Amino acid sequence: MSTVALIDDHESVRLGIEAACLRDGEQMIVFSGGTVKEYLAWRQTTGARPADVVVLDLTLGDGTTVTENVATLVADGASVVIHSVADRAAAVREALVAGAAGVVSKSSALEDVLDAIRTVARGDALNNVEWASAVDGDREFADAQLSTRERDVLRLYATGLPLKAVAERLGVAYSTAKENITRIRVKYVEVGRPAPTKVDLLRRAMEDGIVAPEGLTSAG
Repeated sequence: MSTVALIDDHESVRLGIEAACLRDGEQMIVFSGGTVKEYLAWRQTTGARPADVVVLDLTLGDGTTVTENVATLVADGASVVIHSVADRAAAVREALVAGAAGVVSKSSALEDVLDAIRTVARGDALNNVEWASAVDGDREFADAQLSTRERDVLRLYATGLPLKAVAERLGVAYSTAKENITRIRVKYVEVGRPAPTKVDLLRRAMEDGIVAPEGLTSAG
């Protein structure tokens, strides 16, 4: 029997999935709550093992991002199934880049949610053809066409290195590295994906697969 945690700030959603799992008999709900922080606190307090599968709402009301939540849960040892409304292709892409095993729509039947849980619990890939199509068609993620050097600068800068250290690492002048960052920002603006801050640049780098969440370095 696989263990399942439900993280959604709508109690009615959690209760519906919990009831379906109880009827199915193949899953044991070990946690039900509204935030990832609550789940981690439960783990620490009880000493429980990570749930086999965490069914995670795409957008929680505690101010956290989907990237933060998915990356935290995956690093903690759980597989993550995103439970999402169907019009959030941009956030879905973030979730998949951060390491989510797959996505199931909130408009899906409960049996489809159970199927997704079973599939991921077995370690199999979840069929996300519908979502992949939606993500690919999302204009927000138009390719910024960064050069190889620009991708290298973005990878180092966005994951925490000061621009001076980026220049030293790549063996270029500080002014050259700075010009690269300026061009990167311009290119993202041109495709409708502005990145005015360093945090925004990190988001773009993760969205485009230039940076993986587990590859982040500390600032400084």
